[in-house]
Amino acid sequence: MARKHRRALPDVSEADVMPTEHASVLTGNEALVAEIREIADKLERDQTTRGDLKIITRALKELRYAFKVFKPFRRTRKVTVFGSARTPADHPTFQQAVEFGRRMAEVGWYVVTGAGGGIMEAAHIGAGREYAMGLNIMLPFEQDANPIIEGDKKLINLKYFFTRKLLFVKEVHAIALFAGGFGTQDECFETLTLVQTGKRDLMPIVCIDSPNSTYWKDWLGYVKDHLVHDGLISPSDLSLFKVTSDIDEAVDEIMGFYCVYNSMRYVRDRLVIRLHKQPGPELIERLNDEFGDILLKGSIEPVDVHPLEADDEHLAELPRIALYFNRRDHGRLRQMVDLINDELGDEVDDDC
Repeated sequence: MARKHRRALPDVSEADVMPTEHASVLTGNEALVAEIREIADKLERDQTTRGDLKIITRALKELRYAFKVFKPFRRTRKVTVFGSARTPADHPTFQQAVEFGRRMAEVGWYVVTGAGGGIMEAAHIGAGREYAMGLNIMLPFEQDANPIIEGDKKLINLKYFFTRKLLFVKEVHAIALFAGGFGTQDECFETLTLVQTGKRDLMPIVCIDSPNSTYWKDWLGYVKDHLVHDGLISPSDLSLFKVTSDIDEAVDEIMGFYCVYNSMRYVRDRLVIRLHKQPGPELIERLNDEFGDILLKGSIEPVDVHPLEADDEHLAELPRIALYFNRRDHGRLRQMVDLINDELGDEVDDDC
């Protein structure tokens, strides 16, 4: 059943934040800065070539500045939108991207794009300058930022694709993909790879077709016919993303994911999942019955906040469950989160 969402901009509570690696102010920073200096000294001792040093220096500069720009927004939800820079303004996909950007901004989400034209500009038009963030890649062509984000303090210009790609996934809570070329397909598969392997925490990934297009539907057919059928991925990996041609369904997929689920963090060897509602004994028993296959040992159980989560003080009041996750079956883990959201969503918010 589709969930409906209010269109008024909500207040963002301290619990509505990114997982630890995005929100925490960790102790021991002096040691890490000293390590960076030590690495610089080693580069000099290694007589690293000038070309290699230029790559390292530029990458470090780009990441330092980007982290500085994103830091004030780390406790606000964000969605990255991918799609072709060549999509004209009169194309149905362009209009869908405008609507998607508008809908996400209306519920207080920032919309991150590559800052160019086409789908990127469309999503920013919908979001408006206030809720637009841009990661522009400097190319001999398709280089200029779109007029919505041009000159904004939330625009970052980058030389390297690899630093840009890191930011697209690290700094956001969801990914939305419209039809696009090599770049869109690259970002799609890279994001799925990072989530599938646990290098990025679970987040909603939606692939959006325009009403008369089968771009993502055909792509899904390929994934099923070749990747799943040939055993190259697990059937449960299909749970890591959603294909739709309905903007309401796309927004619902994103908002519904964070209905009960908040974030996750490994504490020693155990995965701790923060929630907005504590599962009761019956649901805990069901989780153990249905998802025992993803446990290395023990059971899924409610837990209190651990002292090692002290740097996540803003999340301390949230209920938690913990499990010894095998760190392999992330599609099944996503299915477990979906079950929790479905079972407890009505108890958290009428808009879930």
